[in-house]
Amino acid sequence: MVEFTIILPLILLLILGVAELGRAFVRYNALTKAVRDGARYAASYALLGTTQTVNIDSQLTDQTQKLVVFGNTAGTGLPILQGLAVSQVTLVNSAPGEIRVDVAYPYQPLFGSALPDFGLGSALSLSFDMQASVVMRAL
Repeated sequence: MVEFTIILPLILLLILGVAELGRAFVRYNALTKAVRDGARYAASYALLGTTQTVNIDSQLTDQTQKLVVFGNTAGTGLPILQGLAVSQVTLVNSAPGEIRVDVAYPYQPLFGSALPDFGLGSALSLSFDMQASVVMRAL
């Protein structure tokens, strides 16, 4: 019984830590897929004819942002990730003939946003911005 009471908190911390890492990994994969889809969409509509000149107008930016956040260019439905907003998605002409889509997603842990300090200093924040960026050549 004594051994169980000593080991139980460590086992629970390990299980919760693995669950949180798995959740973060799944969120990151969903975020990178959405950014890739948005970059592919923007790359296919960014060129001006056969001039090889990239033109990123407000309509293309708006549609790309909605595609990344909602999964469609109309912006209907729920966001792919809770807390992801259109304002967190940027679309830029990174180099001649290339576009870049960046997202900064504020990740919130499932089991609280900070580790308690237990009176030993300030609490350790567990929230962070997940960054995803994709560069594609305009088609």
